[in-house]
Amino acid sequence: MRANRLPALLPLLCFALPLSALADPELAARLDDQPLALSWNALASDRYDIELSLAPGQLQLRMPQAGDEAVPLAPFRRQPLGRDSAYRYEVPEAGRYRLIVETGAAPALRLLPIKPAAPVAAAATCKPWDGREVELAVSEVFGEGETLRDALSGATAVVRDGRVRLQPAASSDGLLLLERAESPEQPIARDWRNAIVYFVLTDRFANGDPGNDRSYGREPDGAEEIGTFHGGDLKGLTKRLDHIASLGVDALWISAPYEQIHGWVGGGDRGDFRHYGYHGYYALDFTQLDANMGSENDLRALISKAHARGIRVLFDVVLNHPGYSTLQDMQQLGFGALRDGMAEYLPEQWSAWQPEAHENLHAYHNLVDYEHPSWAAWWGRDWVRAGIADYDTPPSSTVDPLKGSLAFLPDFRTESEAVVALPEFLAHKAQTRAEPREGYRVRDYLIEWLTGWVREFGVDGFRADTVKHVEPSTWAELRVAAERARADWARANPDDPMAGEPFWMVGEVFGHGPEASDYLDQGFDALINFAFQDQALAASDCLAAAEPSYADYARRLAETPGHNLLSYASSHDTALFNQLAKGDLAHQRGLAAALLLAPGAVQIYYGDESARSFGPSGSDPYQGTRSSMNWAEHQRPEIAGLIEHWQRIGQFRTRHPAIGAGEHKLLSSGQPYAFARELGEDKVIVVQAR
Repeated sequence: MRANRLPALLPLLCFALPLSALADPELAARLDDQPLALSWNALASDRYDIELSLAPGQLQLRMPQAGDEAVPLAPFRRQPLGRDSAYRYEVPEAGRYRLIVETGAAPALRLLPIKPAAPVAAAATCKPWDGREVELAVSEVFGEGETLRDALSGATAVVRDGRVRLQPAASSDGLLLLERAESPEQPIARDWRNAIVYFVLTDRFANGDPGNDRSYGREPDGAEEIGTFHGGDLKGLTKRLDHIASLGVDALWISAPYEQIHGWVGGGDRGDFRHYGYHGYYALDFTQLDANMGSENDLRALISKAHARGIRVLFDVVLNHPGYSTLQDMQQLGFGALRDGMAEYLPEQWSAWQPEAHENLHAYHNLVDYEHPSWAAWWGRDWVRAGIADYDTPPSSTVDPLKGSLAFLPDFRTESEAVVALPEFLAHKAQTRAEPREGYRVRDYLIEWLTGWVREFGVDGFRADTVKHVEPSTWAELRVAAERARADWARANPDDPMAGEPFWMVGEVFGHGPEASDYLDQGFDALINFAFQDQALAASDCLAAAEPSYADYARRLAETPGHNLLSYASSHDTALFNQLAKGDLAHQRGLAAALLLAPGAVQIYYGDESARSFGPSGSDPYQGTRSSMNWAEHQRPEIAGLIEHWQRIGQFRTRHPAIGAGEHKLLSSGQPYAFARELGEDKVIVVQAR
């Protein structure tokens, strides 16, 4: 018989234990000392929401059996909810908030600040373009007699009496992108505030070598393939560089290609799919390429050919945690132990284990003895907090963001000053560059391993994951080491087109907006702007809806030297724009302008340009944002036209650093809507007749 009760400390390693389902929301709410009445909207049989108008103060949310201590509630984050739960949230300013409660097998709640609608008169400004010519005063930007060109249609017009008249292209939705018809004699220096970053989950992008699809014995599940490896690799990515370059991209952010856990864990709250580390966030060995990604020569070829096209390559890096343990890694690498008598329930290859009909994939943990001392052969208590054997139990990340556990992943002790030895499994691993070092702390090893990719292969920058869950001083140390590694690579490769380019580092601080912050003093050149996605749908319908944000972003960039931001509309961690737009191609076309004309750096998520569809998701709502690239659809006329539209706008942005880095001037808020961007002699005007 299999034991049905999971180890008491197991949730800190692998997943949250399901709680008995709640019949309906039983939360009590108070703002400071005043009770709040909660009148729920039923979204489904086990999902409810409510909108709250809150003044500044402390919002308290309590379940019937909650004690006195309340856990700080992080906005945006999904929080597990039990009958003894209590939370508090410091409301910083008056506004409206959406509270979502799930009462099914895995009760949870989320608090989402609702951003005020942009003050745009939609009826007056956003009516459909009537197909007629557009006339606009341009004397604030361009001189009398200058010839302007529309980047979409190629049509030109001469400034007469301070005005121009142009017919937008038939497929432009009334959009004009005006630039001087004569190109400058000297190319304008690039500016990272004008960067277009293309983000790829490599495994889901393009398969260049089917021979590596089943590395380490990984297998497809034969069903929806939600969390399995799909076959994308570095060779496939290299073969598609021309497509990426055609969008005006000058930086390619790839998911972490270093070696991931070999096996799978149960996916989603219900353990209804096998979840491998296809996304790069379940690291096993930071010094080796994952075999599914390809060889070191494949990586060299990718970076060399990207550099030849003017594209920098950024690695996704993780300092907060390694990957989970799995049955396959336990068997292959010799750490951990099974419960007495449980070996008989496992096949010859442990990764082939199947749950009984009444179980889900989380049940494999019932076979594992997480209290056995042999877990010292894994990362070890000096390296991580994991809540097993003699490891320390990490707190919740909401209680302690720096030492807490995210998604029950083992938490690296990056703050520790203790000298550590190599983890035992790495010391005995056949293929690794991890070597023992005298006097190294945990963060010293991690920094050496991550910056080794810069020194050896010429990686141009990092996208840093889970930034607020690692102490700022460690990020600063990583940046200094990366700069040294970059200089070493440049000296060894003086003929590479990017040898003279500086290292660039962008951070993911979940929920951060366009504002400048202290993170810019800790090695970061930019932070991801989580605010833009909330406005992207409205702006894709009517560009004028983005005006308040455009003006705000440009003002912040001008006021704070060195400040940058990275805005996006789709993400693997939040939502896919095509999902939000319900597959409407008109919105997908509008997104090209709304995103690519935003001040500050911008990020295209693979398939934004081709309306990639939301995929199978199981009980994890984010898995569907990671569907395979829709290459087969690129030949359809409507998708080919959509891609061409993105290409024209992306190339327009690339020619004009003023778009991302320049001063923003509203020229007309009515019909048509128009703004200018200026950076020195680089000047453009954007017009939308809607």
